[in-house]
Amino acid sequence: MVVLLFFTTAVIMSLLIILLKRRVLTKILSLLFAVFLIGFTFYSWQNLNRTEFSYFTFDSAGVLLLSILALLSIPTIYHGFIYTVDDDPKKHSIYHAALIMLMTCMSGAYLANGMTILWIFVEATTLSVAALIYHDRNDAALEATWKYVFICSTGIALAYLGILFLGFVYGRDDAANLSFDTLVGLIKQVNPLYLKIAFLFVFVGFSTKMGLFPMHTVTIDAHSVAPPPVSALISTTLMNVGFLSIFRVYSLFASSEILGFMNHVLILSGVLSLLIAAGYMLKAKHLKRMLAYSSLENMGLVAIALGIGGTGYYAAFLIIILHSLAKSSLFYQMGQLSRILNTFRLDNCGKYMALYPAGALVLIAGLITIMAIPPSGLFISELMIFRAMVNNNQWIALVIVILLLSFILYAMSIRIMHIVYSNPRRDFDPGPPSYVNPVETVSQFFLLGLVVVFCFYQPWFIADLINQSIAIFLP
Repeated sequence: MVVLLFFTTAVIMSLLIILLKRRVLTKILSLLFAVFLIGFTFYSWQNLNRTEFSYFTFDSAGVLLLSILALLSIPTIYHGFIYTVDDDPKKHSIYHAALIMLMTCMSGAYLANGMTILWIFVEATTLSVAALIYHDRNDAALEATWKYVFICSTGIALAYLGILFLGFVYGRDDAANLSFDTLVGLIKQVNPLYLKIAFLFVFVGFSTKMGLFPMHTVTIDAHSVAPPPVSALISTTLMNVGFLSIFRVYSLFASSEILGFMNHVLILSGVLSLLIAAGYMLKAKHLKRMLAYSSLENMGLVAIALGIGGTGYYAAFLIIILHSLAKSSLFYQMGQLSRILNTFRLDNCGKYMALYPAGALVLIAGLITIMAIPPSGLFISELMIFRAMVNNNQWIALVIVILLLSFILYAMSIRIMHIVYSNPRRDFDPGPPSYVNPVETVSQFFLLGLVVVFCFYQPWFIADLINQSIAIFLP
């Protein structure tokens, strides 16, 4: 079976990288894995809605998010080669082996067709990311790694409690079967109280991965010390794992009487996420933390979109796709910025346009796209959310969301403009800038260009996958 072959090959590649510790071999195997992942994604497109190995189904939502991962795999590995160029063989091999395992575990989480398998792969991503966060081997990295492992493990434990409550759906003889297809036919027979408790535990638990309130802090701290290519995955494809986990349960319970309860929880969490993002971004002094709060803002919008319903369902997936493209580009650029300015501190940054024009243009284009300024495709998704709010007469929520988004736009704009054009606010001797080849920005401009294209044209095959993913909610 192709799924089993994919996982087996990925594990073998990681083990070879760890055991042999040869730079050239590591690069070859890493690129081969990216090609293999892309091929596996094409295979999943050709076998939509097919189940393999009993535990994995190529459903539309999973295939869509797997496609985003495949698209980002090569630029992430490429920028990882650049970041680890001066590492010793041991660190170099651990980084790339852990990166392969992270992508593999995320792929498994996307395609898992049951709660138990999904839970296992989500927990496995924690271990893979921990090795990557600790890559630089300093005190800050150690602290952030332990925080990530502790909080994520706590969150996953809470999600497991939610899964246990789902066990009340069954009698004792069937309790082991927690596949989504089996559960969906039994949900209406369950005590709504059990469903509410299960949803709350699952939502809080998986919000550690989605980077959503109330468990948002873990990803913020991780971004401060993680290598920029790793931050690109944590802030995009790994958050997508959390989103899909919550979306699976939300879709499962949507036919029950707790739909309104779930919507209230999602909207409340989304608004609080925007509030926290706005407050902290107004005083953010670390560039990668600033981008992390921007991710919190976007995940808040996704939660609100789900809770609002209507066109919000489509908008939620559109934000997930476009945020992944735009935010990964900005984090790739952070790796180049740090080599030019030798800092991530805002007050020490300035005159980036004069020092590295290609990178400065990426920051400006990234600001336009991630802040949903036309011609960004995210403008369309936010417009759809606002329209859904108007249709539902949620005027108070609409006003609050627009105000908070205005604060976030102001905070991020003045920071990006300061980096690009202003003088550093402090006397800081960064030393001579390293040479950065402008070719490194090609992947960033390409991804940002895709975000712009989505403002004017959404490919039919993407729209079809989104519509299939939300078909359960459509009249």
